[in-house]
Amino acid sequence: MSDWNDGPPASPLAAGLGAKCPRCGQGKLFDGYLKIRPGCDVCKLDYAFANAGDGPAIFVMLLVGFVIVGGALTVEVLYRPPMWVHVALWVPLTLGLALAVLRPLKAFMIALQYTHQAREGRLSS
Repeated sequence: MSDWNDGPPASPLAAGLGAKCPRCGQGKLFDGYLKIRPGCDVCKLDYAFANAGDGPAIFVMLLVGFVIVGGALTVEVLYRPPMWVHVALWVPLTLGLALAVLRPLKAFMIALQYTHQAREGRLSS
């Protein structure tokens, strides 16, 4: 597998939205829904560097929480529906939005990690 300094990176936004390789923008990044592949089939980039950690989950909680809480408050103030309507409306919408946003956000963060050559912090000895 090649070093990640070989060649210019693809657009982080395009690679993230398409869940593609951060270097070539063509190879698949994931095996399944969120599991990172060992490497790119097209440009042979090793994905060992790819560790988004909890970043995508934090951003999903912030973004989806903002949309859901804002929507729930707006619906409550305007229509005052019974509580079962809120549960029936906001629980599936929360799950759907979180699942729809998590994968592209994780791919985007990995693409940014590659683009900016972010690495794990090390103490010099």
